Amino acid sequence: MRGGLAQYGYWAWGLGLVTVLRLVLAAYIPLAPDEAYYRIWALAPAGGYLDHPPMVAVWARVGMFLVGDTPLGVRLMGPLSACLGTVLVVQAASCWLRTQLAPEQARTGAIRAGVLLNGTLGIGLGTLVMTPDTPLLLCVALMLWGLVHACLGRQNWMWLVVGLAAGLGFESKYTMLLPLGGLVVWLLATKAGRVWLCTPWPFMGACVAAVCVVPVVWWNAQHGWVSFFKQGGRLGDWNPTRALGFMGELLGGQVGLASPLVFLFFAGGVWLLWRQRDSFSVLLLCMIMLPVAVFVQHALGARVQANWPVMLYPALALAAAWVLWPWWKVAGFLGLGLTGIVCVQAAFMPLRLSPHLDVTLRQVGGWPAFARAVSAQVPQGFPLVADEYGLASELAFYAPERVVAGVEPRWALFALPRPACGAQAYLVLSHRRQGPPDTRFFEVLDVLPEQVRARRGVVADTYSIFHVRLRCAVPGLMRDAALLSGGAR
Repeated sequence: MRGGLAQYGYWAWGLGLVTVLRLVLAAYIPLAPDEAYYRIWALAPAGGYLDHPPMVAVWARVGMFLVGDTPLGVRLMGPLSACLGTVLVVQAASCWLRTQLAPEQARTGAIRAGVLLNGTLGIGLGTLVMTPDTPLLLCVALMLWGLVHACLGRQNWMWLVVGLAAGLGFESKYTMLLPLGGLVVWLLATKAGRVWLCTPWPFMGACVAAVCVVPVVWWNAQHGWVSFFKQGGRLGDWNPTRALGFMGELLGGQVGLASPLVFLFFAGGVWLLWRQRDSFSVLLLCMIMLPVAVFVQHALGARVQANWPVMLYPALALAAAWVLWPWWKVAGFLGLGLTGIVCVQAAFMPLRLSPHLDVTLRQVGGWPAFARAVSAQVPQGFPLVADEYGLASELAFYAPERVVAGVEPRWALFALPRPACGAQAYLVLSHRRQGPPDTRFFEVLDVLPEQVRARRGVVADTYSIFHVRLRCAVPGLMRDAALLSGGAR
């Protein structure tokens, strides 16, 4: 017993150390364009946004309130929520395993689930960047924790926790509907599930979930359902001639993001769920396989982004707790090591790779120095302008002394100040866009020398700078533009 308690204590210390290291890296690595964009969301609170529901903005706003408008502030809730989510998965695994195994074996299996979960690159890297997946993963872990205690611990009120997790998960990312759909299938198609439907508890949980999703539904209703149409529009992408390539990307992406050995444990866990066939195993299998079926069907004609299936990792880690292969520590530590390599490259760039090979250079390399250089080149009194939301958001964060205007139709949905039609500004345009300034928005008056975004002499991108006059069809304020700095900060 003492050995088991000591082992559990070592795991807790290890999780705490990993969380501290993640916080340090989160403070040091520059913001990626999407993160800088979500920071703008946090500064302009709303019930929804074009791209996603609002929970990522809430997460970023909480961190910024606690430690300031800094990279660590934007990302603070990532490492903390990953730590809490791990604790929930470990506790859920322990509760489940104790129903069939001795306490020592259950404790070891629970620790195995936590180690394998944190051994994935999807979790390890995902905790260092603020994206909608960050709160979603915590909500999935909370839902699993509630289901274990409701179905195995017979704590009926835990269905309210399940409903809360489902609702907040939908407020994080719409793909929460997939594991929730698996839960509904289990309730309707299995005897154990139908027993629960004879009680009020699942319906009370559904009511809690419904209350949680009211803000995003209301916001969409007020804005022409733009967010639902944007995400639902992905279903219209269909190119079956590339199905083999899309399927290869889906499989390869998951082997990479899970890390190869952890992926084997996940696959083994799913196989054991199929073999065991107890009621909770069937429930977990439904919550895993329905999303997998949707992703596979989508990959028959369109690309499945590698991060989409990451929401399944808490459930897969729970299933992998049953896999008794002795090299689970090696699998977890190998995944942590691979994550560390990527983080070191992002933070210090020891390998001078081209931007075609180094995604960290493309995403986070050189933003602070680039923003300062652009700000110094452009005369004071004139705003900076960008027609890419990520570039505009980066300039707004790393050149806070300048007023930055984002010019894109998406900005019409934000409650932010608007620039005036006819005002003069300086447009920053990435060469990767391969296009001239959009004549709908800009009249070019002059061209300034180009600027590069680079790190350690390796160029991530080159940018043209144009002196422009802002245009719009009707005189007044530009509806498709927003002031992101000065007005927002």
